[in-house]
Amino acid sequence: MVIFGAAGDLTKRLVVPALYNLAKAKLLPKEFALVGFDLAPLEVNVWKQNLTDMLSVFVKHGTDTGTVDADAWKTVTDGMTYVQGDLTDAASFQKLKGKLQEVDNAEHTGGNYIFYLAIADRFFGTVVEQLGHAELMKQENGQWRRVVVEKPFGHDLASAKALNKQILDVIDESQTYRIDHFLGKETVQNIMMFRFANGMFEPIWNRDRIDHVQITVAETVGVEKRGRFYEKTGALRDMVPNHVFQLVAMTAMEAPNSFSANAVRSEKAKVIEAIRIVKPGDVPCHAVRGQYAQGNMDGKTVPEYRDEPDVAGDSEVETYAALKLSIDNWRWSGVPFYIRTGKRLRKRKTAISIRFKETPGVLLRDMMVRKPAPNWLLLRIQPEEGIALEFGAKVPGPTMQLGDVRMDFKYEDYFGTAPATGYETLIYDVMIGDATLFQRADNIESGWAVVQPVLDYWSSNKAHDFPNYRSGSDGPTTAEELLERDGRLWRPID
Repeated sequence: MVIFGAAGDLTKRLVVPALYNLAKAKLLPKEFALVGFDLAPLEVNVWKQNLTDMLSVFVKHGTDTGTVDADAWKTVTDGMTYVQGDLTDAASFQKLKGKLQEVDNAEHTGGNYIFYLAIADRFFGTVVEQLGHAELMKQENGQWRRVVVEKPFGHDLASAKALNKQILDVIDESQTYRIDHFLGKETVQNIMMFRFANGMFEPIWNRDRIDHVQITVAETVGVEKRGRFYEKTGALRDMVPNHVFQLVAMTAMEAPNSFSANAVRSEKAKVIEAIRIVKPGDVPCHAVRGQYAQGNMDGKTVPEYRDEPDVAGDSEVETYAALKLSIDNWRWSGVPFYIRTGKRLRKRKTAISIRFKETPGVLLRDMMVRKPAPNWLLLRIQPEEGIALEFGAKVPGPTMQLGDVRMDFKYEDYFGTAPATGYETLIYDVMIGDATLFQRADNIESGWAVVQPVLDYWSSNKAHDFPNYRSGSDGPTTAEELLERDGRLWRPID
């Protein structure tokens, strides 16, 4: 496995700890070798020590023992090597090619390579082209070569199409793994099992029984030191075409004819393609943006977005986005999907909330009871993974009183949970060649096609009310109005 950007933060915080967890679970092959590639002039022992120090911090905060499993870590570090090189320099890739041949001979890796692009997105296409020129992507004699591409995959529809073309001119779609760590979460993976393996849920998973769906991806953190990146991105670009639309697809997809990668990804692609593209003039009725103001979080005063480092004092970049989506197919016709994502919100939370239609009130109208509360199915993705069902039940006693009850399943209670970065499953799937949880080119482009009218409208129309929500709140009031116009309310972020 070659990591481009080996000295970077993503490698230290997420990718290498994921490899350690795979080694601890005995899922890393004995012939595994890790090769770092970066512009920084590091000796391999220095690189190894830097990773060891970061892993120690990761383990200390994630396990009961607080110590690194020496044998598991040795599995990762044995055969570790480092190549200093420039991502735009052909000679550097020839040097990498020679190093990989040495590693093949020493570690008996068989010429099977994973190239992990933990680098700035502007270099994605360049690196793939350089790998092609160096003939490092040729698959022959039973050897395979795969590229893992991080997000963001494009910044709009045109750039996503251009990047897809640039990559697929060099390698096949089957060699391309566009990674989204959200899909490594257990609850996200369990959505298909939950729906298609339980006879009680699939028959009611449609427009006849479901009133609407809410998807929330809320963060408590601000942009902090990422102001330069965020000023070019914003909440909509950063989260919706990738993370959030994957949750939409998993929730709304039809049953695939098998769990093969192409079958699952084809059904997901159909859902995104079926999302109605909003006309420019209708954007204000379907999309809301926000930017956080100063507020109090955990007893501390936090600054507004415009006072963060590397952020313009009059920035129009949104740190919150909410959309109302319509899926134009038979299953979901007339069922709105409301999605929201933002920074500096009340609580860190990612959840899919499914609201069922209310029962007719005829039976209860003459009884001294209040109107029944709506039934909800709640799929919690982070930080506490689990599934809950909210429904009404009679309160014990001689009078007819209705109470709200909740059945709650937590992964940790039933199965136990091991510390994880969210990347373990995805990296393992790359190793075994299972692309089920990775995005295909058509899926990426369909997602950008949906948000493009919103991006265009926002870029040509100033947001005169920024900042428009307090840090530590649930977001702007205009997001509440988005649902209130339909007679609905957001679930609190609690």
